[in-house]
This record gives sequence, C-alpha cells and structure tokens, in this order.
Amino acid sequence: MRAVVQRVGRACVSVDGEDVGTIDRGIVVLVCVAEGDGQQDAAVMAFKLARLRIFPDEQGRMNKSVVDIGGAALVVSQFTLCADVRKGNRPSFSGAAEPGHAEHVIEGIVGGLAEQGLTVATGVFGAKMVVSLDNVGPVTMIIEVVDGRIA
Repeated sequence: MRAVVQRVGRACVSVDGEDVGTIDRGIVVLVCVAEGDGQQDAAVMAFKLARLRIFPDEQGRMNKSVVDIGGAALVVSQFTLCADVRKGNRPSFSGAAEPGHAEHVIEGIVGGLAEQGLTVATGVFGAKMVVSLDNVGPVTMIIEVVDGRIA
C-alpha cells in the first residue's frame, strides 16, 4: 500500500463537476491498494496518518499531528500510484489490487481515521475525479505499508 500525503489548508474532490468531499485544514491522502494488501495494512496506515507530526507547533516546528490540530482528512483512491514504469513508456498497473478488494481496504483506512476522531471526506471509488487543494508548506510525503509494517 502506498499513500501520498499532503498537508493542506483546504481541499476538495469533485465528480462530474459536483463536489463530493471537502475539508479545511488537514491532510489529503492519495492511496493505492496493492495486490496482497489487507485490513491490517489499512489499520497501520490509518494509525500512521493520524499520528504523523507534520503541522507546526507554537515554535513553527513540525510537531503536531492532524489529530492534535483538530484537522480533517480527505482520502482519495488512486490506483495509478502502483504504476510500474520500468519497461517502456506505458505504465503497467498489474500490481494494483482488484477494485472490489481495494475499495474494501480503503474503507478500512477511512474507518480507522474516523475511529481516531478525524472528520473524513472521500472521493468516489472508481470515478474520474478532480482533486483541488492548497498544499501548505508545501508538505508532501510518501508512506508505504508492506506486510502490516511501515516500509
């Protein structure tokens, strides 16, 4: 499982011109479920996302989590993060999980974030989405979970 996490001042995801998920201060999580990922991986990812200290404290140091600041999360599925571009110029997505399984695992991440007190917005699984965000910092990180552990 791979996620791109961005610290945002606001973010929105829309489908067919209609907003389906909006947050103010918090994190945007673009997440790809790989073949073999499961609910344990989802739980580890949700815990790490909620506790990741990427927001400034009173001294301006990245020392607070999205939970600490009372922020929110916008979780968007993005199978293209599993792209394999080693051969040729056309990406292969064969490492991405089957859609039904991937959707179930992403729901586990969303549920895990909500259990930790976060307001969570989402995109629409499998839809063509437009994500708009104000990346503050900018702060962007990649998190990988493999076999239930941060890789």
